[in-house]
Amino acid sequence: SVVGEPSAKEKQAQHSQEVPSQQSEGGGGGNSRRKKQHSEKWRNDTKQNFSHPWLVTSLKGHGGAVLDMDFSPNGKFLATCAEDRAVFIWNTKDWKGKEHKSLRQNIELDHASLIKWAPNSKALIINRATENQIEIYKVNKTDTWITCSPSGIKFPKLHEDETISIGISVTGKYMMSCSTTNQLTIWDLKGTVLETLDTYLIKTYNAKVSPCGRFVAASGFAPDVKVWEVVFKKTGEFSKVTRAFELKGHTAAVYDFGFNCDSSKMATVSKDGTWKVFNTKIEFEKGEDPHLILTGNNEGKARGMKSKIAFSPNGEVVAISSVSAVALYSALTGEMDALIDEIYPGSINALMFDAASELLLTAGDKHIRVFHNVTGRRTTIATANEKLKQSANSAATKERLQSIIKEAEQFLVGLGEDPNAEA
Repeated sequence: SVVGEPSAKEKQAQHSQEVPSQQSEGGGGGNSRRKKQHSEKWRNDTKQNFSHPWLVTSLKGHGGAVLDMDFSPNGKFLATCAEDRAVFIWNTKDWKGKEHKSLRQNIELDHASLIKWAPNSKALIINRATENQIEIYKVNKTDTWITCSPSGIKFPKLHEDETISIGISVTGKYMMSCSTTNQLTIWDLKGTVLETLDTYLIKTYNAKVSPCGRFVAASGFAPDVKVWEVVFKKTGEFSKVTRAFELKGHTAAVYDFGFNCDSSKMATVSKDGTWKVFNTKIEFEKGEDPHLILTGNNEGKARGMKSKIAFSPNGEVVAISSVSAVALYSALTGEMDALIDEIYPGSINALMFDAASELLLTAGDKHIRVFHNVTGRRTTIATANEKLKQSANSAATKERLQSIIKEAEQFLVGLGEDPNAEA
């Protein structure tokens, strides 16, 4: 199968994704902050002047609105898709430099609205927007770098209405797609439908596969996030999709949600003006419900708009985008640490952290912005300080924690930030 199960080496790489976090303006924005624009004329503006102290670089190459992005599990690549009928694959190792190595692959007679890497980092799954159909592209190594080309595999067209989400299990056992009209489908990797279910959300805004690959979840017009378990037999054959648990507590639509790296926590953002973090490391088979850890107020601008949320893999930072702004919150305290505004003249279409929780990426008009996760450095210091208070720490543990604190403090000072400020 083109979309294969990851090898043992690739599985290990998923937990040690290595992305440069050195400060560099690189190919990044200009030196002046542009005035806020309320019209849609921004699409014709190619200058896109933007600067911010936390900006690492801006990835430029797309000629239209960037719609989606995904890191490869091996940490070497970022894939992006845009309205310009192109998919770009970016080398994540050179973001500290001025030149950003990339590969452009045109999508014939269509554009990709959604994009995901296969677990083995050797294939890309896209949703062809106009055809509303999943297609697989293979990515091969070459002597010079990589190539990307259609694999010839297209899944049967299933969803009548817009496909809003696609995903693939880290185990490589199944894929997921979901439409706005609540049709969530589980596929095998050859495009055979294993099961289709109704999300019963009135309208579905988002669906995702959990990082552990065990669950699929969906949120929408209803105030609860629904989570299902995708069950396989011991032989490896598909068995069933069964209801696992729900995230309850919001009083209005849930715009978006996210998982931490091991699926033990989930974060949600709602139309009710709040965001929440839940403990989902539960024995749901025995009737245990998720435990609410904290509720925060969504202080971002235009919070009534459909917000997007990114939950850092280490579970310490929540980023929420509304229109062209991103608010960063501590998932330890619920407090807002920073608001980065006017990132694009238009809206942010995608938001995500890298696997190391060191970078925050936004996708919008033509560019991908790469930011230092400064809030994450502050939560790292807070977490390490709390652990230092434990009396059972060995000398080696204390030394390691002190080293973590020192490194994070030096990083903050290097960016002109106060190392003693709490997130």
